[in-house]
Amino acid sequence: MTVLTWLLIPLGTGVVASVWGWFAGRPRRADVWTDVDRYDRLRAALARTES
Repeated sequence: MTVLTWLLIPLGTGVVASVWGWFAGRPRRADVWTDVDRYDRLRAALARTES
């Protein structure tokens, strides 16, 4: 029985890693207005640093 326990540890780790990888790699919905605001702030910051 202890051998089965030692074999279940890597199996469980693999399952958890697979679920985490699937969850972390899923496509996320982009918030367009937040992206536009970030772009505007970046453009303003770059415009200020130019001589």
